[in-house]
Amino acid sequence: MDCWIDVVDEPDRRVVRLAGRLGEPAVADLLRVCGGANAPVHVDLSDLFAADAAGVHALYRLEQDGALLMSVPQYILLKLQRLKRDPTNV
Repeated sequence: MDCWIDVVDEPDRRVVRLAGRLGEPAVADLLRVCGGANAPVHVDLSDLFAADAAGVHALYRLEQDGALLMSVPQYILLKLQRLKRDPTNV
């Protein structure tokens, strides 16, 4: 399975749910749906089981732009922490 992206607009936020593998082919779609929100963006990663370097960079960028990452898998959390220390390293 590649990456499945589901978007739900609630009155006070946009919830973006990811499932599967977040890879480079899905990054543009993810950034587009998150960038078009008129409310805070919450990205639910509870069903994400893999992310390549482009996917991790996209999540890092979204978080830096104010999105709230929820239910982040431990290995992605570690990669994000490494990026925060050194943005050139995944």
